[in-house]
Amino acid sequence: MSRPPEDQGAPITDKAQLIEWFSSAVTPRSDWKVGTEHEKFAFRLSDHKRLPYEGSDGIGAILNGLKRFGWEGIEEKGKVIALTQNRCAITLEPGGQFELSGAPLDNLHQTCDEVHTHLAQVREVCDELGVGMLGLGFDPTSTREDITWMPKGRYGIMSAYMPKKGSLGLDMMKRTCTIQANLDFESEADMVEKYRISLALQPIATALFANSPFTEGKLNGFRTFRSHVWTDTDPDRCGMLPFVFEEGFGFERYVDYLLDVPMYFVYRDGQYIDVAGKSFRDFIDGKLPEVAGHTASMGDWSDHTTTVFQEVRLKKYIEMRGADGGPWGRICALPALWVGLLYDPGVQDQAWQLCRDWTVQEQEELRNAVPRHGLAAEFRGRSLKDWSADVVDLAREGLKRRARLDYQGSDETGYLQPLEEIVATGRSQAADLIEAYNGRWNGSVDPVFEELRY
Repeated sequence: MSRPPEDQGAPITDKAQLIEWFSSAVTPRSDWKVGTEHEKFAFRLSDHKRLPYEGSDGIGAILNGLKRFGWEGIEEKGKVIALTQNRCAITLEPGGQFELSGAPLDNLHQTCDEVHTHLAQVREVCDELGVGMLGLGFDPTSTREDITWMPKGRYGIMSAYMPKKGSLGLDMMKRTCTIQANLDFESEADMVEKYRISLALQPIATALFANSPFTEGKLNGFRTFRSHVWTDTDPDRCGMLPFVFEEGFGFERYVDYLLDVPMYFVYRDGQYIDVAGKSFRDFIDGKLPEVAGHTASMGDWSDHTTTVFQEVRLKKYIEMRGADGGPWGRICALPALWVGLLYDPGVQDQAWQLCRDWTVQEQEELRNAVPRHGLAAEFRGRSLKDWSADVVDLAREGLKRRARLDYQGSDETGYLQPLEEIVATGRSQAADLIEAYNGRWNGSVDPVFEELRY
């Protein structure tokens, strides 16, 4: 989740400004970067309980402990709720999920160095406090009531509104974790093709990274319960986007969509003002009594773009949001998959040819099958395992063509190894966890806290 805007920016006077906000992000191919984000659950080693913000071993203590490494604190009402350093940020999800939002980097070698450094710093601080971090897509043991809210004003507004729109929104806020990759585009047409490819292929990524088969200490019947949660969170801001595949889709059509997504809040003078369910169009026109006297600004627009939750989201880059959280190697594998598919023009074209005739209905059916069935789901007469093999092969070719070498002369293809193993065996991490639960763990979830601890 985003932190408060640092600058409200210019007043919004017409829709052209909103379109230009997106089009200004067009980036020459030579300057493309990759950003990686990942979330993790913080828990006590002694009892495996999730951490509150307060206390000597709480989330706030971890944030303050990390300042020794040069991180600078960002406060809300006197409490540190985020850290920043060299275009990186550490932020908090509503239930204290600990997120690294990585810097835009040139290659995956740098991404993995960034992740390694972050996890080493976090481990040092956590060891001192007797706490740990867990890589899973859904909290394996905690109930909603077990998890306390983080002291961020936007979460109070969102948590009150979520139950009005779906039954699992509070679970999304408190009990899920993801890995995310952020990619650039060189033109509006390139954005459109990337959006279409990544939206169509996102269920394959979801199946490959499936890692959330437990709820409240028991098997839940899903390979990725985190993915299922999004199906009943908020239909106004989640789910497939059929208009992306319609003729004429581009920045303006996406702006029109966002303008029709109900708002959550407006941030002014250090306060979040509740406007949940209200229209951003009415805000621009000065018709919201809750914020009378406040003019809609580009900072408000930037904030609003973060309140839609599709599995592919457009901001000033394209976000791939379909994967469960997971171990260190999977954090690097997620951007490797998407960079491989979308950063070489030839491979990007092959990826588009692979899925260009998939109908929106077919995509919807596939997306709905994956949470429960994972790689065993069937699509067009083939298992998703077989489709995944094709996609991972394409990604490998794309990374090979990029030829970004580390100091040892190795290219980026090695970061796909966890996915290649999954494709070869047909077993996601969820399948391994289910087997462990039914076998050597003797029906207990507790061992996951050590086996998947960072």
